[in-house]
Amino acid sequence: MPNGILIIDKPAGWTSMDVCAKVRGILHEKRVGHGGTLDPMATGVLPVFVGRATRAVEFAENGRKEYLAGLRLGLATDTQDVTGTALETRPVTAGREELEAALAGFRGDIQQIPPMYSAVKVQGKKLYELARRGKEVERKPRPVTIYELEILEAESGTDFRLRCLCSKGTYIRTLCHDIGEALGCGGALYSLRRTMAAGFTLADAVTLEDVQERGEALLRPLDSLFSQYPAVTLRSPGQEKRVRCGNPITLPGTPEGPCRVYGQSGEFLCLSQAEAGGMLNSIKNFFGA
Repeated sequence: MPNGILIIDKPAGWTSMDVCAKVRGILHEKRVGHGGTLDPMATGVLPVFVGRATRAVEFAENGRKEYLAGLRLGLATDTQDVTGTALETRPVTAGREELEAALAGFRGDIQQIPPMYSAVKVQGKKLYELARRGKEVERKPRPVTIYELEILEAESGTDFRLRCLCSKGTYIRTLCHDIGEALGCGGALYSLRRTMAAGFTLADAVTLEDVQERGEALLRPLDSLFSQYPAVTLRSPGQEKRVRCGNPITLPGTPEGPCRVYGQSGEFLCLSQAEAGGMLNSIKNFFGA
């Protein structure tokens, strides 16, 4: 059975679930999930987890993400991007210098109000379902972190390309909307490309056509998701038995913090937390039955 990770360069017009359905059909594997939704208009890095690797989806969703975004000033829409209905157009007097000054207020820890056209649930209902019925409800602000935010180029008097490195849960559409509001002219997202997610970049990405042609050969091993952590190999069959039974073990000399744990055969067994003295407690197991 196929197990591993595909880094898909998601095409425009596809939902993230569309991509998973396509991969499910190509690889004939029911267990397929993705690590972080991209809107249909967006393209770029979409980690797709296949088979037993779906156990690791939660770790991909929580990491930092990088985007290249197109900001159009002077336009406000109901979806906060150009796919929506225009609510207002305003003259734009701000230039690059004013935009750069405004960006300073959006770096670091900020609060975002989720857009109505989003999958966030309020009282059990997804916001986009309410929005499609013409309803708008109060949403609570959510904390997100913008680690880096810069102007890459001015494409016209109203269109700017931005690069944003941000935390889980950041809505780039909302960021563009809020920047426009700060400038007093409104703003909307006109393009979006994710260039990094879960530590993977566009250099790691393949197309759906590639997957159609090469199939399982493109699957990355699950442990590649945790390559930033040190690797430790168990020293005896007894230790491996304890790990497979979910019990802690002691490996003196292991640096404190998360680590990848391998059996003596080289099989990736789990992600563990090493405590003082080399005590290892499993965070998540990934070995087969």
